[in-house]
Amino acid sequence: MTLDYYRIFYYVAKYKSFSKAAQILHNNQPNISRTMNNIESEFGCKLLVRSHSGITLTPEGEQLYEHVAIAIEQLYQGESEILSNKTLEHGHISIGVSETALNIFLLSKLEQFHKAYPQVKIKLSNHSSIQAVDALEKGIVDIAIVTSPINIKKPLRATSLYSFEEVLIGGKEYESLNNQILDIQQISYYPFITLGKNTSTYIYYSNLFLNHKIPFHTDLEVATADQILPLVKHNLGIGFYPKELISKDSDIFEIQTNIKNPERDILLVQDASRATNIATRKFIDTLSL
Repeated sequence: MTLDYYRIFYYVAKYKSFSKAAQILHNNQPNISRTMNNIESEFGCKLLVRSHSGITLTPEGEQLYEHVAIAIEQLYQGESEILSNKTLEHGHISIGVSETALNIFLLSKLEQFHKAYPQVKIKLSNHSSIQAVDALEKGIVDIAIVTSPINIKKPLRATSLYSFEEVLIGGKEYESLNNQILDIQQISYYPFITLGKNTSTYIYYSNLFLNHKIPFHTDLEVATADQILPLVKHNLGIGFYPKELISKDSDIFEIQTNIKNPERDILLVQDASRATNIATRKFIDTLSL
């Protein structure tokens, strides 16, 4: 039995009328009547009782209609949702994002996208970069927006969205360093604050020190980037922090170094093996604006 047959039966049974079904389906009444005869012939039983007073369903017709109505209405609902998604009247996006990427780059893009498409639902999962990529691999999120460095393998792919600079900062107890230019060896003498071992930030600075053949030690490891600033302000150590996130606070100042200020990237990571829904594709377009 073809889907068209079931659609014709659905409208005939729903409106108890061949003419009404023909009108809705842009068909003619003889074709509708002939199709219903074919359906009854295939089932080997009567589904409709035709009389001068109209059409009624037989018990078998009622039984079939209950199932067909559910199927047809579900198909129409799915069709409607897809069409709505194309115009972004509906839709959803799930994003795994690191805190630094969120604060430096993503917040302004989310605001821009939300103004254009307020009906799209967005779910943010705050992770370290490594955790965000892991969530993407497991299919928990649609995309990941993270900071470099990050190790990925196919089918994942990374695209650079934005570059940012990190500077060394200290609190008032380290104010004497304000007139100095530290080398990386001197930096290692001071208490150092950074994110924990399972983060891209820790990997980045570990490699930076090891490339200069200097052991990397941390005195305070924190869970999120926004914890670094208050710890520095309260003189618990020095640490690298995104330059554009440093507030104009007289208790925090930049420490000059003779090393090139670390430059890192905000990365969009996608899974090339998975289809991307319409809302997510549109959001990815927004990221490049």
